[in-house]
Amino acid sequence: MDLFEHGAQRGTDAPLAERLRPRSLDEMVGQPHLLGEGKVLRRLIEADQVASVIFWGPPGTGKTTLAQVIANSTQSRFVFFSAVLQGVKEVREIVAQAREEKAYHGRKTLLFVDEIHRFNKAQQDAFLPYVERGDIILIGATTENPSFEVNSALLSRSRVFVLHPLEPADIRILLQRALDDPRGLGGRNLELAKAAADFLAEQADGDARVALNTLEVAAAGDEKVISLEAVQEALQKKALLYDKGAEEHYNVISAFIKSMRGSDPDGALYWLARMLEAGEDPLFIVRRMVIFASEDVGNADPRALQIALAVQQAVHFVGLPEARINLGQGVTYLATAPKSNASYLAIDQALAEVRKSGALPVPLHIRNAPTRLMKELGYHQGYQYAHDFEGGVADQQHLPDRLRGKVFYRPTERGYEKTIGERMAYYRELRKGTKRQGKEVAREVEGEEREPKEETPPPAGEGQK
Repeated sequence: MDLFEHGAQRGTDAPLAERLRPRSLDEMVGQPHLLGEGKVLRRLIEADQVASVIFWGPPGTGKTTLAQVIANSTQSRFVFFSAVLQGVKEVREIVAQAREEKAYHGRKTLLFVDEIHRFNKAQQDAFLPYVERGDIILIGATTENPSFEVNSALLSRSRVFVLHPLEPADIRILLQRALDDPRGLGGRNLELAKAAADFLAEQADGDARVALNTLEVAAAGDEKVISLEAVQEALQKKALLYDKGAEEHYNVISAFIKSMRGSDPDGALYWLARMLEAGEDPLFIVRRMVIFASEDVGNADPRALQIALAVQQAVHFVGLPEARINLGQGVTYLATAPKSNASYLAIDQALAEVRKSGALPVPLHIRNAPTRLMKELGYHQGYQYAHDFEGGVADQQHLPDRLRGKVFYRPTERGYEKTIGERMAYYRELRKGTKRQGKEVAREVEGEEREPKEETPPPAGEGQK
């Protein structure tokens, strides 16, 4: 199917998203990293130097549209090829036509292979000789990672461009264009309520096709103003009261944190679900969980921070929707963990002390002494190594003189922090009467305490050779 046959299907019976496909670069919305002024793909298209490429991105981000725009902009013959419906036999026929087109009309053939990952590696090999000889310019589109799904030989002969989900602002532009453009809903004097536009822009998840086709269904009635309720019904999804930039956003995240802080896993899971269903960035959620693990659980369960960081890695690696399971596991662990904010209070008290007392001098015995002169001045003298003492505790001062005896960290009686508190009490007892344990130090102490003994004269004859 060439460009004209494909375009002939854009009549009034075609879906709205199909009728409104951009025809030029200037009509493209989104992908500024590729199509912005001076960006690499735009330069290649404008200079008619596009070689074989792979477009990788989620559905509805413009992969097929961009291929057609390239064909229009470079005056190439466009052939649409579906890896689902067609096979290697059709490839040979397309190549034969491409050679004739090039020989008789001097026109290049742009072969667009939709869902190229559906071909197995052997089928993908069928394109290789024709790409190498320049018989066709191959543009493959895939929603899967081409590093795993596209033949390495074919991948090495192509350039990969990553398309991102459209931003809500991009979706709003497309919605308004659909209302104004005669190819779309123009001429019906329709208006999309602001709440409906905002809802659809958020809930489309960056997919232009979903947004436009939902708008078309919502506009099927006689009302001149398309309401939020009409869009909800068309999308079969209710709007949640959750604006990522306004008050309800902070209300929900506050409820989420306070539910975990209150050791209520059910409440925490509900507010987590509210955020996920409303389209909150999962990395924003997990950042709050990492902070919570230290601020509210702390050393009462040191594993909490490890769990939160593991969830962050899982969310980044897996992505939604599956990452909801990782989030759920992390939230239930944090909500049920013993709670302590002792570490949080301790660092804040230490910071307050530093701001109040300034840069107090470091005690000489714990200063760095990299030179002989500094050692002679007393730097590092008298420093005690903990491993030389019973229980591994040195009886020495580590705070500045003005802060001697100051306590910042006060562990609670909850969870593992109870063990930490018991250990600190044990250390305090040891410091009251520490004993040197190192061998060399032990000999020194033994030599000081031993009574001097009379020397026994050697037996007669010894030493007189």
